Amino acid sequence: MHPGGPAFAQWVAAARLRAQRPPQQPRQPLLAAGQLVGSVAEGFLDENRLMSFLNNGLMLLKEEHEGVLAWHLQVPADEVTPALNGLAATLRDEGLCGPWRDEQLAVCNPAGEVVGTIERGAVRVLGIATRAVHLVGQSPDGHIWVQKRSMSKPHNPGQWDTLMGGMVSAADTLDQALARETWEEAGLRVERLHGLTHGGHVLFSRPSSEGQGAGFMVERVDWFSAVVPQGMQPDNQDGEVELFDQLSPDAVRQRVATGGFTLEAGLVLADFFGA
Repeated sequence: MHPGGPAFAQWVAAARLRAQRPPQQPRQPLLAAGQLVGSVAEGFLDENRLMSFLNNGLMLLKEEHEGVLAWHLQVPADEVTPALNGLAATLRDEGLCGPWRDEQLAVCNPAGEVVGTIERGAVRVLGIATRAVHLVGQSPDGHIWVQKRSMSKPHNPGQWDTLMGGMVSAADTLDQALARETWEEAGLRVERLHGLTHGGHVLFSRPSSEGQGAGFMVERVDWFSAVVPQGMQPDNQDGEVELFDQLSPDAVRQRVATGGFTLEAGLVLADFFGA
């Protein structure tokens, strides 16, 4: 018998397919200072948009890379960050970005080396890989702490989530992101939690609606688990959580199976439950 029953098993199987989907349209590599950093949908940088980029002083050229046509942001290595943020600002002005957050995320090459940073709102349209962190919080009696996302959230408003889920910013290590996001979303200090453990990770590679449907999400979500001590209550600090609740494991699986949780949170919880 699958842990959680047939409905949960069916949701998990379908969700894993949704998490790993090819682009809806062909994509072309994006390079900065000669380093592969992302991809753009074919036709996304059309002539009119390209002129806008060039008028903003961006050296953006279409040249061959490993046998395929690719977009090259031709700048010195020490100018990758301002160039990428210039590209992001131009996309925002064209109405082709995701929600602008004034938050910088790391931009890495395929070896995982950081080559620059970029505004968070541009990562999906440029196919730039990101990292996120989630915390599965349990109460001492085995119930699971969950949060309901604020209706003002730009993505998945009102859906259920793990105790904490957030992006790893360019300024963070994984542990720093865990500590910062746990405080901002749940008002909890990680050093006061019991049995904090890195549980694993979930990978996502799928189309995104950002950029008028031209986006592509590439993300690794690292998840942790811990026990919230008796008497300690989550308390949102950043206005992005509507409420917290404690549910039995069976109730969590049932809510996941009926689509109540975000895709990311549901797959993290499936991993936590060993599904």
